[in-house]
Amino acid sequence: MISPLPASQPPARIRAQSENVGDAMAEGTTVDFLTETYRAHYRGLLGLAALLLDDTASCEDVVQEAFIRVHSARNRVRDPEKTLAYLRQTVVNLSRSTLRRRILGLKLLSKPMPDAASAEEGAYAQLERAELITAMRGLQRRQREVLVLRYFADMSEAEVASTLGISAGSVKAYGSRGIAALRVAMEAAQ
Repeated sequence: MISPLPASQPPARIRAQSENVGDAMAEGTTVDFLTETYRAHYRGLLGLAALLLDDTASCEDVVQEAFIRVHSARNRVRDPEKTLAYLRQTVVNLSRSTLRRRILGLKLLSKPMPDAASAEEGAYAQLERAELITAMRGLQRRQREVLVLRYFADMSEAEVASTLGISAGSVKAYGSRGIAALRVAMEAAQ
């Protein structure tokens, strides 16, 4: 007849197995093992993040955060050989979260007003340019040359005088007469 064991003590073999499991559970993934994993697999995890995200800074942030999270939960990783798998899964999850936050942020941003002028304003501007060009063509040759060099080419009076081979006083005279003639022509066109 087999004598029953006392309820308070399990057999020695079961006790030894449970102690080994308890030691492994208490130990988890060591900091040294995680450090080696970091050195060996950082680039690969960065590449994984790069496939999921679009900018390097976000990829680096995600991988760093993954290592931080696995480091803080290293005692829960019972099998150190699965540390890399946990890291990969954490990188994927953090990448998804990053993308979700970006999409949500874009949805919540107020839409800016368009910078482009309305079609009506563009049509008026084009008509004014056409009128200005027509009025410029109606000026005397020297007046037109002085105005184009002075105001469109943004040259100084001395530079215009040198370019055209006339005096600075002539540049002023042609310029003022040309502006007065343009004003008259533009008022007549409206």
